[in-house]
Amino acid sequence: MNAPATSSRAPFSRGGALALVGGGFALFLALLWLIGAGSDFGGDRGAGQAHAASNGLNGFAGLVRLVEAEGYDVTRSRSASGLETEGLLVLAPPPGTDPEELAEVLKRRETRGPTLVILPKWEAAPPSPALPPAVRGKFKRGWVVLGQAYEQEWTRGLPAPYGFEHKIETLKEDEVPSWSGLGAEGRLPTRTILYSDENDTHDPLITDAAGHELAFIVAGEDGSDYRENAHWTVFLADPDLANNFGLADPARAAAAMALIEQAAYDGDIDAVVFDLTLNGYGASENLLTLAFRPPFLAATLSLLVALLIVGWRAFQRFGPAASAGGPDIAFGKRQLIANGAGLILRARRFGLLARPYAALAARRLADRLGLARPDAQAIDAALARRLPAEEPYTRRAARLEAAARPAEILAAAQSLDELATRLQQGPTSR
Repeated sequence: MNAPATSSRAPFSRGGALALVGGGFALFLALLWLIGAGSDFGGDRGAGQAHAASNGLNGFAGLVRLVEAEGYDVTRSRSASGLETEGLLVLAPPPGTDPEELAEVLKRRETRGPTLVILPKWEAAPPSPALPPAVRGKFKRGWVVLGQAYEQEWTRGLPAPYGFEHKIETLKEDEVPSWSGLGAEGRLPTRTILYSDENDTHDPLITDAAGHELAFIVAGEDGSDYRENAHWTVFLADPDLANNFGLADPARAAAAMALIEQAAYDGDIDAVVFDLTLNGYGASENLLTLAFRPPFLAATLSLLVALLIVGWRAFQRFGPAASAGGPDIAFGKRQLIANGAGLILRARRFGLLARPYAALAARRLADRLGLARPDAQAIDAALARRLPAEEPYTRRAARLEAAARPAEILAAAQSLDELATRLQQGPTSR
């Protein structure tokens, strides 16, 4: 019966191995980038909140795109470190904001850079399940239905000069919800208007027909240290001038962009950071995010290049096994013996081989002679009966133990091996 043929073909071709390793490496890099970037993947794109990542009517994703299109360096920050930017910081505090917490941010900004605060206005919710399927099918991910508008009471809790009373007014049918300021004018999208009354510490930027302040700069009192040295803080009381709902009108889009330029010192600042931490989208720093930022980015790139080099070297060596067949255990024994011999050869301790090898030969001879114990005298007596013409075991073993040079050790060991071979072959084979 013929033995089954063994195949020396590799389990994967070179192209398959390259595709497998390359695909896995690319997915690994993508995972690192997604974790480090901290982007808003999946979800409902805002869950009805008014912030820079929301594409609902009350969100400001459109404002982010508009500012980017105007050439500004825009960042949507999910880290508390974004609040320390020296560029323009855009805050969209949610309803129920703690005025003391916001005041701490604004006070730190006085020496850091300008700030634009956009107040919330609408109560928003996802489309109702009761809507007809044809209507619900028109809604995209993140879209909302606007409900009631409401003013923010927490603005009165802000310390001077930031504090003000946020008010709401619904115009009559015959009144036009107009606005003007920053060299432009137009109409608001609804008759419900949020505003602030005149304030000695505020300089109005955009007002409605009744003179209510829709947007203003916190200027501070005349002669105060704040007015002379603090960076600007701009409040937008009615967000319909800047949210996705309001940007549908070109005039309001121009007013929103003019407000950004005004807050950025007429465009002298080219970096704009839209904060998401106040809306609950903060993310803590981790090693992955730090690894992709200077100065650690250089070390990360060096590590990636080293991994590519190691992978390429491994791919170049990829192929069938050097040994075409044979049991793995036999290869393991041979390798173990070779390693042990190499260690002894490197240490040059040849004298340590003689006595153990003589004892090993005695056990082999005793086994072939049928002796219960490997006793030297018993082996000699049995050999005298079986092979009377052969030199006794004790002389051969003594010659091995007395040998000092490698050649002498090898010759004496071969003499013991020949004696064991004679016993296996029988007395007539000599």
